[in-house]
Amino acid sequence: MTLQSKLDALKHEFETRMAPPPVVEALHRAVAELIASGAPDRALKAGDAAPAFLLPDPDGEMVSSKELLAKGPLVLTFYRGVWCPYCNYDLQAMEEARHSIEALGATLVAVSQQTAANSRKSRRDNKLGFPILGDKGGDLAAAFGVRWNVPDYLQPIHKAVGADISVFNGEDSWTLPMPARYVIGQDGIIQYAEVNADYTLRPEPSEVLPTLERLMTNAA
Repeated sequence: MTLQSKLDALKHEFETRMAPPPVVEALHRAVAELIASGAPDRALKAGDAAPAFLLPDPDGEMVSSKELLAKGPLVLTFYRGVWCPYCNYDLQAMEEARHSIEALGATLVAVSQQTAANSRKSRRDNKLGFPILGDKGGDLAAAFGVRWNVPDYLQPIHKAVGADISVFNGEDSWTLPMPARYVIGQDGIIQYAEVNADYTLRPEPSEVLPTLERLMTNAA
């Protein structure tokens, strides 16, 4: 089963059996407004220079994009948090593709605004072999152009369904990254970019492999 087919099944179950119509309506409204804002189109794209970063892993060790890129290309995925089942399916799919990604000389990391404790839980629950780096407040997400503000009408709904972002993130900005995946070449230039305002839509992890194969061929 593909990642998107799993997400489609999850969306159908949530919207028809789990969530009351006003909640579904509010979620659809937020996605529609984010799309209409043009935010995904303003995010960094292939050909743009990727912002450098120095972010902590869940154990407090600092991870440098410069050091990662010295080893090979970087596959970077923005993750909303442990509370988001769509995002967890995405991470699980990335883990399934990790060995193929690493075989092409690349490093895989996820970035999230959630607290270190929640990132440890995400990694444990999803059985990940790659780190989730902490982007408190979403500064890196903003630098990539993927951070957005959760609208006021959606905040009480998040709280009611047990997804209080201010608690999970340990700060009250009520911002999140749009789901986004990037491949960054060793020269720091983005080679692949996929950003979507609809959190229920994600690219298949295998879509990054042709870009990594091309980078490996060029390097050789």
